Amino acid sequence: MTTPRTPATASEPASESGTRPRREDVLSGRAGYVGRRRPLLRLVDRGLDLASGLLGQRRQLDRLAALLPRQRVLALAIYSDERAAVLEQALSELAATRHSLTVRLAATGAGSPALARLTVVRGARGGKFENLNRLLEESPSWGEFDWIVVLDDDVALPPRFLDRLVAACAGLRFDLAQPALSRSSHGAWPVTHRRLPLARTTRFVEIGPVTVFSRRAAGALMPFPALRYGWGLELHWSALAARHKLRLGVVDALPVRHELAPVASSYPAERAIAEALDFLAERPFVPSRRAAVTLARHFRLPRREVSKRAAALR
Repeated sequence: MTTPRTPATASEPASESGTRPRREDVLSGRAGYVGRRRPLLRLVDRGLDLASGLLGQRRQLDRLAALLPRQRVLALAIYSDERAAVLEQALSELAATRHSLTVRLAATGAGSPALARLTVVRGARGGKFENLNRLLEESPSWGEFDWIVVLDDDVALPPRFLDRLVAACAGLRFDLAQPALSRSSHGAWPVTHRRLPLARTTRFVEIGPVTVFSRRAAGALMPFPALRYGWGLELHWSALAARHKLRLGVVDALPVRHELAPVASSYPAERAIAEALDFLAERPFVPSRRAAVTLARHFRLPRREVSKRAAALR
């Protein structure tokens, strides 16, 4: 079942380009820091887990996952030596998939011995998206992958994550998507925090902690702009998604945990804001008040669409 939430459509035109954006056009208006509320929010997460089970959301995803042909998936991540163990756990979960998975990593330090085989860039310098572009350069056939997953080094993934994520995106025709953040996670954008539906169509998808791109989306959005922090990039993505008719979504049934550190804890937020304002001044973007909204809620995968998508991908 799909429930519309706003009269707007996913192809709504972007905001004016060439005008200097204001801070309120770029920011969510919330700090997103959880703090002492985490124990209570974890109880909310448990309640949503129970509701998701009663609604059979994961069973729906598993049924579709079994029908889909094997997909080619490229996973990209940049990690610090201090968080290598966290990334190892996330990659272990990604690897528990029936799909064909290729992983390419960049280390900002010496790199983890356990991840040595996957680490193709060591001593990475520059910004996040500059280094992601370096990883794309190390994977010259990246445009041939069915899906590209970009993940941070401080996120915990739920079971059967990749199979279910691909199923959700295939079944709901999401080109650019993210798993929802658990309620106990740090996150500044309320639209990305977990809710009751299986998934939601949105006009906004974050640059992290986990973002998935279909082949169409990768062709339209990659390589990435050479940004250090990347704030504001998702608002530019919203405009490009309308131009290229890409479908955006948040998958609530697969919440990830992003609890290790608040946003901008390792760099100056003011620099990230300044970068965003400069970046968007010369590019089309959708202001935050119009971008970070839910367009439709999906409580079930549409059966006919599921069959069509499974057949089309074979």
